[in-house]
Amino acid sequence: MDIAVFSTQPYDRRFLDEALRHHHGDGGAVALRYHEARLTLETAALARRCGAVCVFVNDALDAAVLEALAAQGVRAVLLRCAGYNQLDVEAARRLGLFVARVPSYSPEAVAEFTLALVLTLNRHTHRAYARVREGNFALDGLLGSNLHGKTVGLVGVGQIGLAAARIFRGFGCRVLGADPAPLPEFAALGELVPLPRLLAESDIVSLHCPLFPETRHLIDAAALERMRPGAMLVNTSRGALVDTAALVSALKTRHLGALAIDVYEQEAELFFQDRSSDIIPDDVFQRLLTFPNVLVTGHQGFFTIEAMREIADATFRNLACHLAGAPCAHRVPGTC
Repeated sequence: MDIAVFSTQPYDRRFLDEALRHHHGDGGAVALRYHEARLTLETAALARRCGAVCVFVNDALDAAVLEALAAQGVRAVLLRCAGYNQLDVEAARRLGLFVARVPSYSPEAVAEFTLALVLTLNRHTHRAYARVREGNFALDGLLGSNLHGKTVGLVGVGQIGLAAARIFRGFGCRVLGADPAPLPEFAALGELVPLPRLLAESDIVSLHCPLFPETRHLIDAAALERMRPGAMLVNTSRGALVDTAALVSALKTRHLGALAIDVYEQEAELFFQDRSSDIIPDDVFQRLLTFPNVLVTGHQGFFTIEAMREIADATFRNLACHLAGAPCAHRVPGTC
C-alpha cells in the first residue's frame, strides 16, 4: 500500500522511516510518499493511487477534502496527532473512511515544555540571553518571582495536565484543575474547581484541553477579565482555545501580566516553515510580537525524540489495525 504523507519535514521522515522498518522491514509492502505541502483541496490529488493518507495538525480534513480523497481510492486517514478538530467526523463516517489518531504521546514532552515557557517568561531568560550576547550585563528589567508558593491553574487534567501537575507540585506550587472528566489521579496532586474559580485564584493559567466547538475561545474577553490581575497565561494545546484579539486587549490594559503561546489560532499558514524572508501579513500575530511580556514559539511542545518515536510507532499500529480489519483503540469517535 502507498501512503501519502502530508506536511512532512526531514524530522518526520526520519522517525516514520524508522518505524516503517520496524513494522514492515524492507519488504516494500508499505511505501511512504512524502509531501511537504499541507493537505488541502488543491493538494489532495497528491494522494492519487494511495490507499491512505497520513496527516498532521494543520492539514484540512473537511468534507470536500475527504470526498476528493475517497474518490481517488483513499480508505484510511492516519493522524499524527491527538486532536482532530480539523476533521469533519460526519463526512468521514458517511464515506466509510477509517480514521485513527495518536491520543497520547509522551505527555511529559508538552508538560515539560510548558514549564520551560513559564520559567523563561518569569525569569526573563530569553531577554537576558540577548543582552549578554551584546555585552549588556545589567539586571534592570529582569526581576522575576519564585514559583514556590504560587497557584497554578490547569485547564484540562488529562495525561498532559496530570504530568504538568506533578511538575508544578515539585516546584512547591498549589495546583488547581478544571475539567469535566478529570483523570482520578489528579486528586492526589491538586484541587478540582470550576473554571471561574480557577481563573480568579491562579497566578499562572495553563491550557491542556482539546479543541471542540464547545471549547473554542474558552478563554475570551470575559474569561480574561476573571483572571487575577498580572497573571500569566500559557497555551500549549490548540490556538483557537483563546480569542487572540481579546489577548491583545488584555495585554494593552496590563490586566494580563504575561503570555506564552506555542500554538496560534491562524498558525496553519505560518508554523512548521521558514518565513524569515517573508512579510507576514497577519496583523494580530505581528501585534503580539511587539509585547515584551509575550513569548511565542512555533508549536514545538511535542518535539522530543521520545514523542516523535511514539507518534510514528502508534501511526503504524493504527495502520496495522486498518489492514487487518481489526478493532482500533485509537479510532476517532464517530467514524467507521
